[in-house]
Amino acid sequence: MISEKIVSVVTGGTGFVGSNLVDLLIAKGHIVKCIVRKTSNLRWFENKPVEVFDSGLFDKEKLKNILKDADYLFHVAGVVKAKNETGYFRGNVETTRNLLEIVYEVNPNIKKIVIVSSQTACGPSTLQKPCNEETTPHPITTYGRSKLAQEELAKSFMDKLPITIVRSPAIYGERDTEIYLVFKTYQKGLMTLIGFNKKELSLIHVKDLVDGIYLAAVSNNSNGEIYFIGSEEIYTWPQIGEAIAKAFGKKAITLRLPHWLVYTVAAIAQFFAMFSSKAATFNLEKARDFVQEAWTMDVSKAVNDLGFHQNVSLEDGIKRTVDWYKDNKWL
Repeated sequence: MISEKIVSVVTGGTGFVGSNLVDLLIAKGHIVKCIVRKTSNLRWFENKPVEVFDSGLFDKEKLKNILKDADYLFHVAGVVKAKNETGYFRGNVETTRNLLEIVYEVNPNIKKIVIVSSQTACGPSTLQKPCNEETTPHPITTYGRSKLAQEELAKSFMDKLPITIVRSPAIYGERDTEIYLVFKTYQKGLMTLIGFNKKELSLIHVKDLVDGIYLAAVSNNSNGEIYFIGSEEIYTWPQIGEAIAKAFGKKAITLRLPHWLVYTVAAIAQFFAMFSSKAATFNLEKARDFVQEAWTMDVSKAVNDLGFHQNVSLEDGIKRTVDWYKDNKWL
């Protein structure tokens, strides 16, 4: 007897987290369909059994056809930088509204919808107290506010559809292009730290994150819930620097940047971005993120409800990441 195939639809499958999730779903035997933009780079799909639909997230008729047979929808796509508030809310809230309205119309008996959010929707923590699912959200950036609005919208559909929200911290690992810049700078002999005070963060290797996303999808008791999926351990930047030093087999010069300098650089970058069609990668809001004393999360709810655990240690994860960058000539 042939077992019935499970169909999973992924948005954002060409990105860092999405492509790693696609690999996991293929390994689990799912039929994987990815909704992408016409301009998306499909390099991570090469020689893989992925059905690609370049409809984007606003073509309702095409989306109905893609979503009507889905067992799972993993909504990973999102806008992390935009020129203005409208760009963030269109990319994070309106896309989600579109998807949920369509699923409710054509596939209300879907097994699960997992929406990938971010700790920025909750906001920073303090050194003494990591954020948990009971923490009152207090986002400090437009991106964070748009992710919180996405969550609130998803909650309004939870009485009609089986939805789970997962919030991630900073993510690193193979294929990442953001924290990659830290490694690139380190290779040149420099480890930059922000400010002179102690800072703590939760950090997760992408393989652990996609495992957590998958567990949230297949769990019977995750409907209507929010989960923080991050490292069980909390780190400091000097600790991360030590793990990077071990992976490279060399020490770099540590340079601490005062907060005022971080804001100055951000203001200059934001000013010049006004004359560009592209949004600034670094701006005043990003600077505000960087200078916070803690971005930590308590993952015990995910551990207890989903059986989630951090399997990739910081040292192992950094070594794997650096090796991957070298193998792929990124470093």
